[in-house]
Amino acid sequence: MVWWIWVLIAIVLVVAEMLTLDLVLLMLAGGALAAALAAELGVESVIWQGIIWAIVSLLLLLFLRKWMLEHMKIRGKAVETNAQSYVGKTGVTVTDVNAAGGRIKFQGEVWSARSADGTELPNGTHVTVIKIDGATAVVEPILRPIADS
Repeated sequence: MVWWIWVLIAIVLVVAEMLTLDLVLLMLAGGALAAALAAELGVESVIWQGIIWAIVSLLLLLFLRKWMLEHMKIRGKAVETNAQSYVGKTGVTVTDVNAAGGRIKFQGEVWSARSADGTELPNGTHVTVIKIDGATAVVEPILRPIADS
């Protein structure tokens, strides 16, 4: 395979990475660039180019991706998405909440919830989400009242 095909594959992977933002496809793109370099330096066998791609991609996934994720979190640039982005948000109970369950309203939605330490939280208690467990928010009370969320 000629080198420019590997470069084209790397470009497609980088564009796809921009949509996913999990750094996996970026590591695969790095492997494709290594295979392109190998092809340009005279490695003519597609099998050897593929092996180089696989090895470099694996090394990047094992070492560089982990470092990049940790580095982004330290600088505060990693953005939690989906349900995990709700951790730390505040809300208010709309039913009594205890260890068995209940309902809270936060982020404009009503969620099933349970108290973190098993205590009874009466209706109207202001709470903080400390964890998302499946589709249930695990909450603890806020000591001082805040504006409704």
